[in-house]
Amino acid sequence: MEGPKVSIVTATYNDRENLKRTIRQVRSQDYKNIEYIIVDGGSRDGTLEVIRKAQEDFGERLKWISQPDKGIYDALNKGLKLSTGEILGCCFDEFAGPGVIGKMVAVMEREGTDGVHGDLDYVEGDRVVRRWRQGQGKIRFGWMPGHPTLYLRRKVYEEFGYYRTDYRISADYEFMIRILKDEKVRLSYLPEVLIRMSHGGTSTGSLGAYLEGMKEGHRALKENGVPMAAFTDFCRTLRVLAQFAKKG
Repeated sequence: MEGPKVSIVTATYNDRENLKRTIRQVRSQDYKNIEYIIVDGGSRDGTLEVIRKAQEDFGERLKWISQPDKGIYDALNKGLKLSTGEILGCCFDEFAGPGVIGKMVAVMEREGTDGVHGDLDYVEGDRVVRRWRQGQGKIRFGWMPGHPTLYLRRKVYEEFGYYRTDYRISADYEFMIRILKDEKVRLSYLPEVLIRMSHGGTSTGSLGAYLEGMKEGHRALKENGVPMAAFTDFCRTLRVLAQFAKKG
């Protein structure tokens, strides 16, 4: 029997080579019931030709739009709202194998949870520079899922809303705080690497970006009413440092 439809969203802007790689990653998955959504910010570098080529492979399973947006989180919101799947997630990086989506769906269905997350490696080429191994935990103790590994049932977005576009770097962290702080959303955990992510993204590309991300993270804790936000910041920093220590 065919499993629930999974909608995977990719946001892109003038980045056709990375988009080609991401499309190949989604196409590599052996789970059959996948809807793929590409949200382009109005690229002029040949991205639309890449998307039209992908349409030949995906057919009706691919939806796409190309129009100006207010940044990556606005683009992701557009894609999520365009989706029709029961389970929603985002893809910008490399799946650890062709069975990742199938495994995620299977554990969610088996455990009856609202979402799933797993382990994550940050890579530079073939070299692992940071290992994300968070397991299960509580937001107030600095724990959070690896966002690229987080897939959620549609009802979570319907109840809690989408990404806030007034955050430049940490809207994903704010979103996870919002849905997980009261422990009403139940997540399954897959204790294996699901995603290999290129190190040096929006929040990890420089010390300045990291510090801005921490500042926005503190704001997110305060705005969501998490007590002792400074303590959570401290615990979160220790967890990040431990991830670098685990890379060997």
